[in-house]
Amino acid sequence: MTKERHCPLVDLHVSSPNAMRLNRLMRMSRRDTLMTGMAGMGVLAAGTAVSAEPATGADPELERFMKVSERLTDRPSLDPRIGQALYERILQSGPERKAQLAKLADLLDGSSYDSASAFAKAAEQADPAFKDVIHDLMTGWYRGVANGKVVVYRSALMFDITKDAIYPKTYAAGGPFYWTTQPPEVDRPTGGPALSPSKFDVEPT
Repeated sequence: MTKERHCPLVDLHVSSPNAMRLNRLMRMSRRDTLMTGMAGMGVLAAGTAVSAEPATGADPELERFMKVSERLTDRPSLDPRIGQALYERILQSGPERKAQLAKLADLLDGSSYDSASAFAKAAEQADPAFKDVIHDLMTGWYRGVANGKVVVYRSALMFDITKDAIYPKTYAAGGPFYWTTQPPEVDRPTGGPALSPSKFDVEPT
């Protein structure tokens, strides 16, 4: 029979320098994980507390701008984030724009208009300067451009009204050579211009 030999247990964490360093790193990792988790819980709790409170400090003029925009585009709702960006850029187009937008909102609040065309006609009759303001709004929402700067591209309304037939430039929603197929038929517009003719300006390219 072989005689059993007693092998004393060796603490590798003490005997090996590499093991000692590894053990120290593991302790630090556990501590960092614990601290990070506690910090994350604190941020989450703070975020929950903040989100539970009602939003305050909303700009009433921005809300009126959105209401005017919805009427001029004949849409029940518009993206408020895009609206805020457009509103800020349109205000930079001239010192009189803020007052003009407020008066345009007053006109909308003062009566009931069943369409964008009816409201635009009434606005120009009330003040011919409103035509330029309406142009700014429509250019912003449909082209995504305000005060000569591109505010939004893909979400511009000009792409939304033709999304069943035309895709935005640089976007391809079909397979290879999808453009060779016959596009769907689009009804010819039947409406007429609501505002008086404006001077034709050729934009630089």
